[in-house]
Amino acid sequence: MPSLIFPAPVPAVAPIQGSEQGFPIRRIFCVGRNYEAHAKEMGSVADREAPFYFNKASEHYVPSGSTVPYAPGTKNLHHEMELVVAIGTGGFRIAEGEALKHVYGYACGLDMTRRDLQNAAKDKQRPWDLGKDFEHAAVLSPIAPASVIGHPVSAAIELRVNGQTRQSSNIDQMVHPVAAIIAHLSQYYHLQPGDLIYTGTPEGVGAVVAGDVLEGSIAGVGTIALTIGAAE
Repeated sequence: MPSLIFPAPVPAVAPIQGSEQGFPIRRIFCVGRNYEAHAKEMGSVADREAPFYFNKASEHYVPSGSTVPYAPGTKNLHHEMELVVAIGTGGFRIAEGEALKHVYGYACGLDMTRRDLQNAAKDKQRPWDLGKDFEHAAVLSPIAPASVIGHPVSAAIELRVNGQTRQSSNIDQMVHPVAAIIAHLSQYYHLQPGDLIYTGTPEGVGAVVAGDVLEGSIAGVGTIALTIGAAE
């Protein structure tokens, strides 16, 4: 192997509830329009035939409790509260009935979104990268091992901004549940330990501004917090 011209990036590592060990993040997959009510508020419909995806770079991971600058290039930064699945065992073409065996645990996530850039991309039928895949866009709580909490099927999911409730739903409202997502995604990728899947957001997404404090929770999974700082 040749010598490196500059140091290789340090891998992103998420904390694990109740453990001194960390979860190295490999890839971040995100499911779009996985709650019917959110799809409607975005002027669209949920695809019940199959989920669809976009990606975020693992370098854009932010641990819960952080303060991040208001994202550059946008005037309409939005929050999206989500259940996140952490893959612990790799697999390819996984049967839906076997899918949960590949889950290490679950976490709360914030899929931060430059909504104006996403909408502009939609209008031009272009990819969503500028709207979704940017620095500080993948916020994550500590991961709760499935061996401790089980596999949540029905759990309240909420997000508050400055103490005011913005999002309030239940993960049982997902169009495509966790096992179905894993089975489908694994038809196209060899899933690997360290992969994360953000499973979509319920209705109530909205804009945030500098100084806002975001606090979210998923019953039985955990809590998440983020403060929006000034733009750089």
